[in-house]
Amino acid sequence: MLTLVERVLFLGLAFLSIAAAATAFRKMFLIIQRGDGHLHWQEIGRRTLHAVGILLTQRTTLRSRPLTSVIHLLLVWGFSFYFLVNLVDILLAYSLEWGEFLWGLGFFYDVFRLLADGLSAVVLVSASYFVLRRFLLPQRKELHFQENVLVHPRVKAGEIQRDSLVVAAFILLHVGGRLFGEAVHVAQTNVDPYMPFASAIALLFQGMETEPLILLRHFFFWLAVGGILLFLPYFPHSKHAHLFMAPFNYLTQPPRKSPGALSALDFADERREQFGATRLENLEPSAIVDAFACIMCNRCQDVCPAYATGKELSPSAMEINKRYLIKDEFDRLANGQPSAPTLLGSVLSESALWACTACGACVDICPVGNEPMFDILAIRRSQVLMDGQFPNELQNAFNGMERQANPWQIAEAASTWSQGLAVPTVQENPDFEILFWTGCAVKYEESAQKSARALVKIMQSANVNFAVLGEEERCTGDVARRAGNEYLYEELARANVDQLNLLPKRRIVVTCPHCLHNLSNEYADFGGEYEVIHYTQLIAELIDQERLPPGDSGQSMANVTFHDPCYLGRQNGIMDEPRAALRHTGVNLVEMARNRKSSFCCGAGGAQFWKEEERGESAVNLARYQEAQSTGADTLAVGCPFCLRMLKDANQANPAGPAVKDVAEIVAERLPVQ
Repeated sequence: MLTLVERVLFLGLAFLSIAAAATAFRKMFLIIQRGDGHLHWQEIGRRTLHAVGILLTQRTTLRSRPLTSVIHLLLVWGFSFYFLVNLVDILLAYSLEWGEFLWGLGFFYDVFRLLADGLSAVVLVSASYFVLRRFLLPQRKELHFQENVLVHPRVKAGEIQRDSLVVAAFILLHVGGRLFGEAVHVAQTNVDPYMPFASAIALLFQGMETEPLILLRHFFFWLAVGGILLFLPYFPHSKHAHLFMAPFNYLTQPPRKSPGALSALDFADERREQFGATRLENLEPSAIVDAFACIMCNRCQDVCPAYATGKELSPSAMEINKRYLIKDEFDRLANGQPSAPTLLGSVLSESALWACTACGACVDICPVGNEPMFDILAIRRSQVLMDGQFPNELQNAFNGMERQANPWQIAEAASTWSQGLAVPTVQENPDFEILFWTGCAVKYEESAQKSARALVKIMQSANVNFAVLGEEERCTGDVARRAGNEYLYEELARANVDQLNLLPKRRIVVTCPHCLHNLSNEYADFGGEYEVIHYTQLIAELIDQERLPPGDSGQSMANVTFHDPCYLGRQNGIMDEPRAALRHTGVNLVEMARNRKSSFCCGAGGAQFWKEEERGESAVNLARYQEAQSTGADTLAVGCPFCLRMLKDANQANPAGPAVKDVAEIVAERLPVQ
């Protein structure tokens, strides 16, 4: 029980502390609202359950670094329970009647004390682990970035480490003070079976007089609960604001049909003067929330293909730089003034901007729902649409899409890929059941043509009623969109939607995951709602319907490993069907270390296929091919024309490695001879 002076002092400090923290949180919210757009509050009930579920299960964190993630889970459970513990402690310090009420709860209060005691020990051990990991273990002494990555000067000066040390000290003193305070209480009374850890520590205070024990009890109360009042104003400015901002991120982020689906820009809005992001306030509000939610764990950096191959891009450094840009501009932004620095040059370099493959691995792995890839694509939009600045090689792709409706910059000509296969067009077969959207690669790239011919043989073998658009088909525009040329993308998308909407609503099958992604996830913004499937899904269906015979057992292919294209597996969740198609042929399927949603990019996405790769230690496609080679497989199977080309190029540089084939080729080769 606090004295009258202590109670008055506590209330005064609490008022000042909460007022200071509330002012900082208010400024944070004002800064978030400076973003271009709005936070998304629809389906708030479902979103709340989702956010709370992630907080309490830590399922997004547990996907990697198992030991550290489990310890973090225990820390979260303990610290979350401490909100209730602190409330009870304050009420007990102010009211004897409250204490009598709690004791009257009997079993329930016993359970509370047992949980508080046990979780106190858990938090102390967990926090100590992270202190050791961050500051004492050699490989974790600092938040590591490659020398070529742009990092804010305050980060280089060690501010993150100091911030972590302050927070760790608070946790240890707060929880330790509370546990020792309970130990003093046990020493004053008797051993409490529901507080085993406090009872053990109470042995330190055996034999002490009553007065010193009372003083110690008050000291530990102020260390534990009073420490909150000292820390609270600092909390919004520390990286540990993620404790609240991470659930808030899940609560308010934009709904997406796919983890990598982009939203259209409103070019018809005459009031809009900015397209894409030049400054922080040009980003979506959710992107600003990302900076506050970031836990600076570097998981996104760990899976980034650009960073892994020595490029200047680190999605983690970009989010951290955003956070420090906000710190530098905190009051200016909160007061409605424009931020001084541009994003390009302050949060990432120009080389980093164009090194992104838009694979979405950073979005997928982030435990707090951050979406660094979308920031990069927003900055690209600004560079292309507002400043006309982009790698010179992309000009050829843009010209091709503008003039010939394909990035290959090849004039439209009669299709030759289907010669001898009797492939019907929609005019020749208006009652088709499936539209085969070939994609622009099939018209102009030899390896993609082999894949398309193989799929046609498969569909004909299974008596699939299909047709193609033929010369009326044009590029979906994915290259333009991921390169930042949204205006060109919209022109292509609207033309394709107009063409497709003239046809009867039928399923569309594609060979290219990028076509799949755009047609099924992004064309809806332009009036195009279609049922689109990847050809491996069609093959899996035909197998289930027993319309495809098993593979020819007379042929041998010892081992096959499958490369999951980013826009097939990670972005659209299609992972089992390609494997089912391969197993149907009788091959022995072996997996690469990084597979399914954790697959490593081939290096073609994000318009990389159409430009020179940024300088680094190695090429992305070579890194992926070497991983396939390490499995000992004879064949590397793919399900994307661009992955096929990239990995075939890597095979040419390393002829001793596995041959590269499309899944459709492997299936077609094993069809019985008719």
